[in-house]
Amino acid sequence: MTYQIELKITAEQPTLTMREVNPVEKLPAFFGKAFGGVMKYLQEIGKQPAGMPFGIYYNLDMEALDVEAGFPVTEVIKGKGEIKSSTIPGGDYVATIHEGPYNSMEPAYEALTQWAQDKGYQPTGIAYEYYLNDPGESDDTIALTEIRLPVKKL
Repeated sequence: MTYQIELKITAEQPTLTMREVNPVEKLPAFFGKAFGGVMKYLQEIGKQPAGMPFGIYYNLDMEALDVEAGFPVTEVIKGKGEIKSSTIPGGDYVATIHEGPYNSMEPAYEALTQWAQDKGYQPTGIAYEYYLNDPGESDDTIALTEIRLPVKKL
């Protein structure tokens, strides 16, 4: 697969999230809990998300993935319980869209890393995935995921 890769310069983004460490097989349950919990809280306070749900991966240890998940919001909102007020830092990101199952994204990550290195950037080790649609909506929906890697200029 060929990926269209671009350098994005983004502003800081307030978010509401949950964060846990889980083995990879427990990610679907965690994402359900995080996305559902944040949406329920937003409804309770009369607010809407400012974009698509996302996951932040702080490591790639499949036995103990440190993952934060939630929604961007338009302003800083106080958290509640497990739901925390957070921010996605502004800065330089290399980004692409992956079409297909979540378990088939490794080539996209490899392409992003290679592109960044070729252009004189170093990925920071954190990965952001924005889930642009819900493949569970119908059998013919193909998952679309925007992957962003924060980078620093070498």
